[in-house]
Amino acid sequence: MKATGIVRRIDDLGRVVIPKEIRRTMRIREGDPLEIFTDRDGEVIFKKYSPVGELGSFASQYAETLAKVSGRSVCITDKDMVIAVSGASKKEFLEHKISPDIDHLIRERSQHIQKHPGDKGVYILDDSDKYFASVVYPILSDGDSIGAVIFFDENLEVMSEVEQKLAHTAAVFLGRQME
Repeated sequence: MKATGIVRRIDDLGRVVIPKEIRRTMRIREGDPLEIFTDRDGEVIFKKYSPVGELGSFASQYAETLAKVSGRSVCITDKDMVIAVSGASKKEFLEHKISPDIDHLIRERSQHIQKHPGDKGVYILDDSDKYFASVVYPILSDGDSIGAVIFFDENLEVMSEVEQKLAHTAAVFLGRQME
C-alpha cells in the first residue's frame, strides 16, 4: 500500500474526506461506489467498486467468443480499466487503466466507430499509444454507464457492420446482466 502522508479525521457522522489529489489520481468522482474492506491488522481499505468486474469470468468468456466469431481483438472495460481481453496480449491489457478518450466515451454514453482505414482516433490504454479502438460501445445498466465493449485491430482496419452490431449487442447484453 502506498503511503500518502495525508491525515484526515472522521466527523461526528462517521464521514471521512478523501483528498482531491487521491480522487483525481484514482479517478474517483462524486457518486462513484466504493467497497470498504478491513484486514486483521486493523487497516480499512477503500476500493472502487466495479459492477462489470463482478462479471469477471463471464466477461472473459464473452470476449473470447466475440473474438473467435469476429476474428478481431476484443476488450471489455469497467469505468477504469480493462477487465477482459481476447485476441491480444492479456499482459498488455488486463487491469491496465483505460485512456481518457475511452473514459470520456463511457461517461458521455457515446459510441465510437472508425470511419476510414488507418485512422488513429481513440487510444484504448492510458499507458500505451500502441492500440486504437475501431468500435466502442458503452455498457449501460439502469441508465448508468458502467463500462465499454471495444473491438480493435492492430492494422487499423475499419470494422464491418456485422462487427459493429456484435459490439453493440454485447454491450446491451452485459448491461442487462447487471440489472
